[in-house]
Amino acid sequence: MPHHGNEEEHNTSPGEERHQEPVIRDNRKVDPVTGQARHPEGRSPGAEPAGTDGDALAQAEEILNGVEVPAEESVAQGVSPEATTAEAAELKNDLLRLQAEYVNYRKRVERDRAVAGEMAVIGVLNSLLPVLDDVDAARQHGDLADGPFAAIATKLETALKTYGLVRIDETGVEFDPTIHEALIQQPGADVEFDTVSQVLRTGYKSGDRVLRAAQVIVAVPA
Repeated sequence: MPHHGNEEEHNTSPGEERHQEPVIRDNRKVDPVTGQARHPEGRSPGAEPAGTDGDALAQAEEILNGVEVPAEESVAQGVSPEATTAEAAELKNDLLRLQAEYVNYRKRVERDRAVAGEMAVIGVLNSLLPVLDDVDAARQHGDLADGPFAAIATKLETALKTYGLVRIDETGVEFDPTIHEALIQQPGADVEFDTVSQVLRTGYKSGDRVLRAAQVIVAVPA
């Protein structure tokens, strides 16, 4: 009994089907050779059609890279030149704002890091002030005139100076309540202003920060 189906379909075997070559589309927005953003007119076959998000992304990259979108292309895509210019200005303003925020963030992080390092150094210096008081007491009693302990004390004081530690132990200078603590006041001869006549306990500072005020006797005008 004759078969009235499609003779071509009946006579074609699976092995005789035409093989279709795969289609490779290069949708990269940046040329891998030159590193530049690809222009719409140089877009490879298979790229997104006009008016898609891919075109918007390409235009944004070109604007940020300083490449202006041609006016005729904007018209072809249904976008007026005025709209393209406004979009470019908005993107540039967003970029400048993000850049300013990043710069401020980096400065704040660096400032916080510097403050944290300074506070760590100050904490160590404060913990060593009682040791320095013992060194001063031993030196006043003549126990550190010479010998290995005198050398160790000198090395300790020298090492702390490298971290900004400064002694407040001058006499004959004007009394400064920011660095001096007056324990005794007594009339002084030939003084025209309050003057430090004797230091009872040495004070210390690191940079502009006073770690401990010096305890002093102050001579005041009679």
